[in-house]
Amino acid sequence: MMKKYIIIISFFLFQVVIAQEQLTLEKCYQLIETNYPLAKQNDILKNQLEVQTEAFNKDKLPKVSFNAQATYQSEVTRVPFSMPNTTIEPLNKDQYRATLDVNQLIYNGNIIEAQTNLKTAQTKTQQQQVKVSLHQLKNLVNQYYFGILLLQKKQELITAKKTLLQQKIKEIQAAVKFGAVLPSSEQVIEAEIIKINQQSNDIRYEKLKLFNHLNKLTDANFNEDTELVENITTLSVEGNRPEYELFELQNQQIDANKNLISKSNAPKVNAFAQGGYGNPALNMLNNSFETFYMAGIRLNWTLFDWNKTKKEKEALEISKQLIEIEKETFEINLNSQLQEMNFEIERIKEQLVSDNEIVQLREKIVRSAEAQMKNGVITSSDYLNEVTQLFEAKINEQTHKVQLELAKANYQIIKGN
Repeated sequence: MMKKYIIIISFFLFQVVIAQEQLTLEKCYQLIETNYPLAKQNDILKNQLEVQTEAFNKDKLPKVSFNAQATYQSEVTRVPFSMPNTTIEPLNKDQYRATLDVNQLIYNGNIIEAQTNLKTAQTKTQQQQVKVSLHQLKNLVNQYYFGILLLQKKQELITAKKTLLQQKIKEIQAAVKFGAVLPSSEQVIEAEIIKINQQSNDIRYEKLKLFNHLNKLTDANFNEDTELVENITTLSVEGNRPEYELFELQNQQIDANKNLISKSNAPKVNAFAQGGYGNPALNMLNNSFETFYMAGIRLNWTLFDWNKTKKEKEALEISKQLIEIEKETFEINLNSQLQEMNFEIERIKEQLVSDNEIVQLREKIVRSAEAQMKNGVITSSDYLNEVTQLFEAKINEQTHKVQLELAKANYQIIKGN
């Protein structure tokens, strides 16, 4: 029976371990790219392009229109002479006409294709702008992720400190019974344990706040039990910021716009047909209602536009120059940020060397203080002071380790990875 209970308890413990969710920095990046509201614009922009392309292609289909009019005019055309034995009645001043017109595009200088290419270039530019915005959000993810990671490290250390003090308080209680130490020695340790519990509570609420911010960015539901995997970042020499592709797509959009402008003055050929019923019809001398029709080909060609097309192209070239200036400015700022982050990384590395030395020295001091307290050379307050300084040194070391990984992660974001 006991064996059965052991198996059941082991099973539930295994399930708890499995259920503890692990979270990586890379997963947070992926969640932003798929779940953040801004990311949904890409699908919307793609759908908009498909609809607009379909609308452009409708211009290739025949256009059918119905027109009707009734007019009254002050004068009508009259024959200025008379013929023997013939009476020519003047037209009525009230005239009526209804027509059905069909127009079919034959050639328009490939304007439809140029419009489609421009819309495609605009969509790609907008989609790339979304990528740029999402990439910038990774900096916020880094802050929240490494902030939570640091709090986890601090929690582990103060928990270890609490465990150590709980062990010491048992030793002090035994010494109090034999009169080796005063009862106040026990109270000093108990007060420190209460203080540690307060610190744990503060850390818990700070973690909840950061998890809440992270959940809003990723549209996830992580909680304080989620374990963050410590990120070990390897600095990459290569990188590709999405802004570079954005600059290129903006230039392509300008080229597509210039191409469309060039097509605007191209000759346009349409076939048309018209059928109608009216009074008068095509025979202006027949003053009666009758049907009529006509068909033909129409050519429109703008031969001179006072250099409007040329000026519009020049304006677009100026836009290209502005984009080039933006690119140069971006590169200067980017290199400055990378250099600054490199300095930060080297500074923290040097701090970690000192941190390690301090921790080792503090551990030796605590071991010495422990022996002195047992022999009554120092009080529990003196011992507690040394223990506190040891764990502060460890917390400083862990803080610098997390700050180093944060700096490396920020470097990768600046680089474009």
